[in-house]
Formats: sequence, structure tokens, C-alpha cells
Amino acid sequence: MMCVGDISNGMSQNGKFSYGYASSPGKRSSMEDFYETRIDGVDGEIVGLFGVFDGHGGVRAAEYVKQNLFSNLIKHPKFISDTKSAIADAYNHTDSEFLKSENNQNRDAGSTASTAILVGNRLLVANVGDSRAVICRGGNAIAVSRDHKPDQSDERQRIENAGGFVMWAGTWRVGGVLAVSRAFGDRHLKQYVVADPEIQEEKIDNSLEFLILASDGLWDVVSNEEAVAMIKPIQDPEQAAKQLMQEAYQRGSADNITCVVVRFLVNQGGSSRNASATA
Repeated sequence: MMCVGDISNGMSQNGKFSYGYASSPGKRSSMEDFYETRIDGVDGEIVGLFGVFDGHGGVRAAEYVKQNLFSNLIKHPKFISDTKSAIADAYNHTDSEFLKSENNQNRDAGSTASTAILVGNRLLVANVGDSRAVICRGGNAIAVSRDHKPDQSDERQRIENAGGFVMWAGTWRVGGVLAVSRAFGDRHLKQYVVADPEIQEEKIDNSLEFLILASDGLWDVVSNEEAVAMIKPIQDPEQAAKQLMQEAYQRGSADNITCVVVRFLVNQGGSSRNASATA
């Protein structure tokens, strides 16, 4: 029986999007997935910030990123004027601050981060690691992030250029240890395992229906197309997130499972939810 963790939803004050999430340890005894949903006002703009953080080597890195990444981002002086560079700065600043706080730890902890930032009619997705963001646009599933795996030719090249190596140990791993090629933390592999996010921008318009952010506990067993088809008819984003989580569990996912669904209400009049915006 799956242990269900947290399930909840909300809506932005400007009525442009609603969101829900579901998170469970799944078949694992420990929980290293974290998520954050936050609605904030920055320079008079309503901003939505959503993230999924999948920890490894314990919870320290994922918990730290959850607590600090978005705060660091919205405090960035260029958050509105140059959002992409603000995101890149916030990712790297959060990573270096976490590593400073880790000095007395003898075991490395690390975390992925897949985040979506909604500013005006812009959706910016920033990714480090193998959690993933997928949108439904015009009925089609489109991945808007790339999983950072060590066997990708450009990632492998970057790691080898920095003096590292990639080898097979059940799966492809950096230094024979880590199955993702970018992450927060991972101090002993830091010169190879960077926290530089890949950022993709999408326009929020009538063809953009919803966004799924999820840890690899979902994507290991459910394809992008299956996930989109499964929740397309489900208007309530909380129910949609719960459906994805349950499906991953039933398909035998061996990992923690965390899903965040954001539904864009541009073409629905923005009045389909009355939930509060508190995350």
C-alpha cells in the first residue's frame, strides 16, 4: 500500500493559473523528494514559483534548496529585468552557500532541481539533474527540460574536460558513483557535477494548457506522452498530480514520487477555482 504524503492545491490571485501537487515516499522507506509552490509579488508582478527537488545521499541538499533557492531568486536585483541570468545566479549562489554549510559533514548529499517560474506571460523552466518538466501545448506533450545524465555526449565531454570520468556501474555514473551529471551539493564531485541550470522559455498563451514538474520516480515508468494524456481531462490540478503519483506507484516505480501540476487558465476565464493562493 502506498504511503501518501502531501496533496494540495491553490490558485494565483490574478486567476491566470491553478496548481496542485502530490508527493509520496512510494515503495521506499525514506523520503528524499521535496517540492515548493510559492506565489509572490515582485515589483508589482504576481509571480508563481514551482519546484521539485530530488535528494540523494540524505535529505540535506534537497531540503536546503527547497528552503533557499526561491528566496535567493526573488531577492535578485535582476529578477524582473533579466530573469534568466537571475535564475542562473540564484542556482549557483544557492549551491555554493549549501557547500559552505556542509564543511563538517563526512557524507556528501546532493539534489536535483526542476523549477518553473511564471512571470507575466512568460514561463521559464530551469533544470539541474533528472527531475523533468513537461508541458501540454495544443494537445501535445513537449519536454521543456533535459535530463542531465552522465552518458549524454556533451555532458560526458564536459566531465572529461574537467578531469573526471564516466563509467558503467549498474547505470552510467560520474566517477562510478553518481547517476546524474548536474546537481546541487555533491562536494567531492563538484568540479564535474555542476549546478548550472539549463533554462528554457515558453510563452503563456491560449495553446499552453498545463505543466507537469516531477521527480524521476514518475518519469522512470511513465512517458511524457502518457503523463499528458492521463491528466488532460482532469481539470483539478491536485487530482491530476495525485493520479500521476498513483499511476507511477502501480507501474512499479521503486523511487519516491513527487508531481506538481500547473494548469493555465488563459482560455478558461480564470474562474474555475476558488482556492486560496497560499502555498
